[in-house]
Amino acid sequence: MTDNSAEVRYIVVVNDEEQYSVWPADREPPLGWHREGTEGTREVCLDRIEHVWTDMRPRSVRV
Repeated sequence: MTDNSAEVRYIVVVNDEEQYSVWPADREPPLGWHREGTEGTREVCLDRIEHVWTDMRPRSVRV
């Protein structure tokens, strides 16, 4: 079995609570989530999330 995970494209998605996740690029994000703008390998997307998601608390708790 070969590892094709580097070939799969992902996007970074974010919800209204400013929580981030990785989602397959060839699928529409689930309801309540939208594209953040980053697309690439899983590693690229996770690096982006680590850079921008510095406060893990939901937005409604931070306000």
